[in-house]
Amino acid sequence: MAATTDRAATDRAATGRAAAVRAALRGLVARNGFHGASMSAVAREAGVATGTAYTYYASKDELVLAAYGETKAALGLAATAGLDPDAPAEERFHALWLACYRYLKAHPTHAQFLLQVEHSPYRAAAHASALADANDPLPAQVALPDVAARLLPLPLDVLYELSLSPAVRLASAGTELAQAQLDEIAGACWRAVSRPG
Repeated sequence: MAATTDRAATDRAATGRAAAVRAALRGLVARNGFHGASMSAVAREAGVATGTAYTYYASKDELVLAAYGETKAALGLAATAGLDPDAPAEERFHALWLACYRYLKAHPTHAQFLLQVEHSPYRAAAHASALADANDPLPAQVALPDVAARLLPLPLDVLYELSLSPAVRLASAGTELAQAQLDEIAGACWRAVSRPG
């Protein structure tokens, strides 16, 4: 029994160190961009040896994709929590947009990290890995029949840029907006990607 308990503690510690490495990368990239986020700098920020960081991620590219996937998953869960599945598509989008903005405003490092990825050579690989995640609730919302019927026939990347990317940019910049302004922006984003209902 003691061996099992020791193994569980070791696994928890390893999981915690890998999470610390991902968080360190997010923070460094948010502050300094990708050039200021070498594996040695990430390891230093995470409080682990560089070799330990490489134990969890074979390369910076692998680490970036893991951190991106984790960030998008957290955003997706926050954005879709509490959505009323019986509400009309436009109302669900509105609630989802506001939840995205609020989550990112509360987690500015996540917003800044996502924005850095969007403007980096990692963009295509990061988007591909996120879209390959069958558990991501954001693409699942887009695929719902009532939403899909309203959306313009645009590539997913374009739909994202016109709909949710403004929430990321505003939150990343720390822009303070009144609720009425947020409602107007969410409405404008919906109109940019949808057919009149």
